[in-house]
Amino acid sequence: FVRLMRDVARFYMFQTPSSSASLLADADDPRRAKYLARFADKEGREFLQRFYHKYKGKTTDEQEKVLLASIHPTPVRLSNIYRSIAPEATLEQFRTFLAENLGSQNEVPEERVAKLYDQYAIGNWSLADRGYLANVHPLELWMVGFLRQHPGATFAQMVAASDKERQEVYKWLFSTHRKHAQDVRISELLEVEGFLEIHRQWKKTGYPFDSLVPSYATTLGASADRPAALAELMGIIVNGGVRKTSERIDSLHFAAGTPYETLVKRAPISTNEQVIAPEVARAVADAIREVVSDGTAKRAKRAFVDSKGVVIPMGGKTGTGDQRFDVYGAGGRLIESRYVNRSATFVFNIGERFFGTMTAYVRGPGAKNYDFTSALPVQLLVVLAPTLMPLIEPPAQTPTALRQCGG
Repeated sequence: FVRLMRDVARFYMFQTPSSSASLLADADDPRRAKYLARFADKEGREFLQRFYHKYKGKTTDEQEKVLLASIHPTPVRLSNIYRSIAPEATLEQFRTFLAENLGSQNEVPEERVAKLYDQYAIGNWSLADRGYLANVHPLELWMVGFLRQHPGATFAQMVAASDKERQEVYKWLFSTHRKHAQDVRISELLEVEGFLEIHRQWKKTGYPFDSLVPSYATTLGASADRPAALAELMGIIVNGGVRKTSERIDSLHFAAGTPYETLVKRAPISTNEQVIAPEVARAVADAIREVVSDGTAKRAKRAFVDSKGVVIPMGGKTGTGDQRFDVYGAGGRLIESRYVNRSATFVFNIGERFFGTMTAYVRGPGAKNYDFTSALPVQLLVVLAPTLMPLIEPPAQTPTALRQCGG
């Protein structure tokens, strides 16, 4: 499934007429600069958000300690950091900062302190260079300085204030001799665009959310779904790829037999749309029949039998989800594993008219106490089959009943 998702994503990245992938081949394509600027903005925002969560709610002193905790202190690193986050500080304040944060107060001779103060003034170095010299991400350095000047600033305010800085940090990427590095970044954006197109297609088939996770793991459930949407997708497959309007209420009848009697009926709607090619829908329908006849839902193979003893054919797809939040340390060592939920789903069709979804779900840490699979919802449907049969095949009315109904 992951390989299939990769192939679909690459189709939209490289083979559709509207694809921008051709700019990868031409280093002089003017669109490259636009894509790189978008990448710089996108990645810069992601780093800002990460750093914002790291520093929000902390005092100026606490922010400074958090920042310094991530580096091995040297005179050059400390000089760059302090002159970046406190550019208006005096030489005496700078001297105190070095003395408090270096291992030895005698590590920097007095005459060098003044030299460091002047040499690493904020105006002498670009933000990218200052980050490199300080061994700190440039945008983290910028954020701590910004929060120092604007305590309590919101993330939106920092994004608005850092337009220039986000582009400046990735200035190296715009150099023409960096084509390979540029191609890697542009490819990331092309993949995101590919998933936007996939989402547009999924939305047509009833996908309930406004975005997809741009990851091949989406095919394994990373982008989630809803039972009703799965049932609608099954209905589209049964209908030969046509998405028909759902009707929950056919009519409303008020105050029957009174002067206030009112009958409200749905107006005819013809918004049916072919969202999947009929050939594809047929192929999928055949494949999911095999899931019931010979696959993971085999126990439902003979669940529905009509009054003549003929088995009503079924199709379906099973799925089991064991969602955990895992934290890994160095060397791939598992540090923490927290259970989030466990789910098992069977989306199915019964004959050519009926379809639906059966889901078993346990939420929270208690999910670790369960080990059910998709066999559970399949078995539930089997148990419910006798109850559902009168709906699937209404009992024939007797002549007496027909006369009573005026037939």
